[in-house]
Amino acid sequence: MTRFNSPKEFREVIDRVFTIMSTDPEMGPALRDAETPQRFEFPDVDMVVNITYAEDGGDQCLRWEWSDDVAWRPEVGMVMDSDIANRYFQGKENIAMAIARRRIKTSGNVKKALALIPITKPVYARYREMLEQDYPHLVE
Repeated sequence: MTRFNSPKEFREVIDRVFTIMSTDPEMGPALRDAETPQRFEFPDVDMVVNITYAEDGGDQCLRWEWSDDVAWRPEVGMVMDSDIANRYFQGKENIAMAIARRRIKTSGNVKKALALIPITKPVYARYREMLEQDYPHLVE
């Protein structure tokens, strides 16, 4: 199983993948328009991130905070280890199977979150390219 070198590296990588999705001309607006605030918890690196849609219509379609002290309430919660998140963004982890096998624990409106998966599929190739270039030890 692939491991991040540190929680700092994990946050750096996830910030970059959220930026890719947020600024992509197709994914970003579709994710913003879905209006699905989410909370992700990564117990193995002791981190939580809350992500929501950006309402200001600027360059970023999403906004996120590495904290539970946010001005929005998540509709969906997911708990997973960092290696599962890494596999997912590479297109190597099937979310429905991971939920069924309890590798991802969910709460809230999971159906709404699953509807986002087709929107985010283009991120897989871009994430793998980023890993190959800057974080080759994370490539699955």
